[in-house]
Amino acid sequence: MQPEIKSFDKDKKVAKLSVAVNESRKNDKGEWVNNTQWFNLVAWNTTAGFIERNVQKGYELMVEGKLVNKSYDAKDGTKRYVTEIEVSELMIVNKRTNSNA
Repeated sequence: MQPEIKSFDKDKKVAKLSVAVNESRKNDKGEWVNNTQWFNLVAWNTTAGFIERNVQKGYELMVEGKLVNKSYDAKDGTKRYVTEIEVSELMIVNKRTNSNA
């Protein structure tokens, strides 16, 4: 997913993007099993600007940050919960793009 960038209050930015983490392991039968988990990232200001200028869908990233749990009331009145990674540092590991990413 391409990063979503929003600007506000003259010089502030926020970047939101999802990243996939792939894990491969052997099961009890010795067969390789792939598991993919998706994580939502949120970055602010300078880091958001770096993402806006440099990150594209399919890039491999190394991310450091903290987990942030949030809740909100959905339009249907139910309480929803979201866990995001608030990015403190981000590095591009590989610029290889993959149409399946």
